[in-house]
Amino acid sequence: MTGLFLSLEGIDGSGKSTQGRLLAQALRDLGHTVTLTREPGGSPGAEEIRRLVLEGATDRWSAETEILLFTAARRDHLEKTIRPALARGEVVICDRFADSTRIFQGITRGDLSATVDRLHDLMIGVEPDLTLLFDLAPEVGLGRAQARAGAEMRFEDMGLAFQTRARAGFLALADRFPTRFRRIDADQPPETVAAVVLDVVLPALR
Repeated sequence: MTGLFLSLEGIDGSGKSTQGRLLAQALRDLGHTVTLTREPGGSPGAEEIRRLVLEGATDRWSAETEILLFTAARRDHLEKTIRPALARGEVVICDRFADSTRIFQGITRGDLSATVDRLHDLMIGVEPDLTLLFDLAPEVGLGRAQARAGAEMRFEDMGLAFQTRARAGFLALADRFPTRFRRIDADQPPETVAAVVLDVVLPALR
């Protein structure tokens, strides 16, 4: 028996984490067993890498080094968390997955898409069953992200132009994989977005 693998994507501040929690609770209320996880992270080893890539100066790592770090974290996450949960028949909700690497390392800081795809094919080889893209204006997302502050601000600190390129990249990726992606208007109250998300996910569960 295999479960359902959902990924949540979008620019910083798009509400993925909030919507992931709301979706997980809604599905549990309906009787589903849910694993809610995140990237980078989601397993002990991957959480250690998370601190390396999300904290510190914006120029701490090159895009090429980040691709290797994110892929290493994703591989451990896949082995230790995602595959076992799917094998148990659970719904896995992942706050970011490979599409984030395709955007944040693959295109926003140079043309490294081919490198990302080769490493993904070699070391990961898995795509979500369904990807929800939480879309909103970059200035709105960045404002939300900066308001919450905290230690994990390395990508937010790269500024509005970076987030603008990221949004364009996500929208292009959704056009490239229309059967897997569903675009969600994230510039709405959280409860409104959550209702839309549940309407999108329930047919996949059936």
